[in-house]
Amino acid sequence: MEKETKEVITDFLEHKVAQCSVLVFGDVMLDRYFSGDVLRISPEAPVPVNRIEEKKDTLGGAANVAHNLARLGARVTLAGIIGDDHHGRVFMKKLKKFGIDGTGICKGRQRTTTKIRILGGHQQMIRLDFEETDPLTDELEQMLLSQIAQAVQKGVQAIIISDYGKGLCTEQMCQNIIRLAQEHHVLVVVDPKGTHWEKYAGADYITPNVKETAVVMGEPLRNEDEPLRGAAQAIHERYQLRNVMITRSERGITLFSEQGDEINVPTLAQEVFDVSGAGDTVIATFVAAMTTGMDVASALYLANLAAGIEVGHLGTYAVSGEEILARL
Repeated sequence: MEKETKEVITDFLEHKVAQCSVLVFGDVMLDRYFSGDVLRISPEAPVPVNRIEEKKDTLGGAANVAHNLARLGARVTLAGIIGDDHHGRVFMKKLKKFGIDGTGICKGRQRTTTKIRILGGHQQMIRLDFEETDPLTDELEQMLLSQIAQAVQKGVQAIIISDYGKGLCTEQMCQNIIRLAQEHHVLVVVDPKGTHWEKYAGADYITPNVKETAVVMGEPLRNEDEPLRGAAQAIHERYQLRNVMITRSERGITLFSEQGDEINVPTLAQEVFDVSGAGDTVIATFVAAMTTGMDVASALYLANLAAGIEVGHLGTYAVSGEEILARL
């Protein structure tokens, strides 16, 4: 790392991050982990018996993006849908604990999207998903848009659309948000899902991984510069997206701009325990840095550095500014 880049990142984490104000919109979830030891097989059926020793609840989906922003020290508002249920109440307590503004959270489902993971030692044994993906009512859409508009009026500098394919990020919702952001000169960054990327048209950045890029292109893609360069050019033209930022696992992150510029940040050597949530860390850290005027190359380096810390933890994990400074 160049000395200048290190100084820029240090200044951001020590002095500027508290000035960031970001709104995160998307599919919010509660992640629950039950960890224990497997010592025997059940006499009732040929299945392992897991004696649970520890339970951990944390924020997932779009809420994990918000958690990462809060851990960095940024001001963050979260907009999404939960249910009027036990998991929803646990979710809201977590928002309060982490200092996340939950005024944009609406109760519009029967159940809160929740993923329960059962771990035996460090091995995931089974995952239980509770979710609803029914289309939003017009009333609920208007309620969410009103909350988002209020946050924009209060001065958020960026909006992250975190799409986990649970039915919230419809074309109508995404386009309304992007138009609102453009009217107020607010940065829009999208973490995409699925193949219908026309709903993200007009966003400033989109942050797929190689697999997501291949899915939207409808063909296999090698994790190499030339195939990804061609895919990025096609995405610019097809979906009117200004910058395509592809996360490439062991090959780092490459940003392709619509002007043809490229920036590549290689991955630092590290031990990988779990890649879940790494994309959330990348987008949160990158956006926070960009709101303070950091140059794109330094912001990418910072995001990659944070993701390297995140994958060293089991399960979704929000990286703090102190951890990044220590890694620097």
